[in-house]
Amino acid sequence: MDCNKDEAIRAKELAEKKLAEMDAVGAKRFALKAQNLYPELDGLPQLLATLDVYISADKKINGEVDWYRVLAVQPFADEDTIRKHYRKLALVLHPDKNKSVGADGAFKILSEAWNLLSDRAKRNAYDQKRNLRGSYTNVSHGKSSSSATTSSNGFHNFSDKNISNTSGRNNATYSKPAPRTVTNDTFWTTCNACKMHFEYSRVYVNLNLPCINCRTPFFAVETHQPRQ
Repeated sequence: MDCNKDEAIRAKELAEKKLAEMDAVGAKRFALKAQNLYPELDGLPQLLATLDVYISADKKINGEVDWYRVLAVQPFADEDTIRKHYRKLALVLHPDKNKSVGADGAFKILSEAWNLLSDRAKRNAYDQKRNLRGSYTNVSHGKSSSSATTSSNGFHNFSDKNISNTSGRNNATYSKPAPRTVTNDTFWTTCNACKMHFEYSRVYVNLNLPCINCRTPFFAVETHQPRQ
């Protein structure tokens, strides 16, 4: 048992050295080795949590840091879930309690994730950059729109006063996205819950995605491009 502990201590030291060299992935391999050898080793859970933050922050989606991954939550997580995960990780990563190499930097990354995802306007803007290429189209069932208002983020939105019932049929009304060149690297899909249309990169075909309009997860099946 003492032999395992000594080996675990050496593996942990190598993990810290790798992290100091900015090799978080290599550092985690040694940290996991230390965990397998001696799970009760002091400071090991804190080191692993630190490494997970650095590794998560290196993951990019459409050029954006995956802040949801940093907080270990799903993209459609509600505010309470995000808050709980932040507080749980903050207790482990705060430099006053975590003496691991790189803990201070990991806590700053965590704080940046919280500052963005806890602010509704910042989160919505981030979701659009993270998930979308191009524009999305708003849909209202059973009603048509006489006019559409443009919000500060550049997308068209409908308000109740803009919508009038002009037909007894169950028709869908679309706002016009900005004209763009049709390419083969994107596809159109529709949220099943709110019926909003999105244009995504093809890497997301047939994946479960969070709707940035209603936050409901949906299966991104390719559909026809809506009429403009």
